[in-house]
Amino acid sequence: MFIWQRLRRALDRQVLQLDLPLIESLQNLAEREQRTKEAVATDLLSLALQQRQAAEANLQCWGLLSPREQEVAALVCLNYTNAQIAARLNISPSTVKTHVSNVLRKFGLERRSDLRVALAEWDFSAFG
Repeated sequence: MFIWQRLRRALDRQVLQLDLPLIESLQNLAEREQRTKEAVATDLLSLALQQRQAAEANLQCWGLLSPREQEVAALVCLNYTNAQIAARLNISPSTVKTHVSNVLRKFGLERRSDLRVALAEWDFSAFG
């Protein structure tokens, strides 16, 4: 069954309105990859859903952070070192280290770089 048919059924037979440029882009991509439009559309939809789920999970994790942990996480994402974060927030480097550990644990991550990747699309300019 084609992806469009499955989507239509999943949405209680609502008609999906795709504009012509989107259909043309899908066709062009399918031709370049030498695959069917349906296969490309299925992969794109799957990827988009995975990205959306990851974004929602990250937002949920962010909500579990204390305000101070959010500040520390934002500064980590802005590539501040522990020493720089400590100076900026007037706390000790060991306190920063504790906050970073808590942030990583709450996000289920191991490294600061993992946090930067997970939140790469977020705008932390207000914290910097």
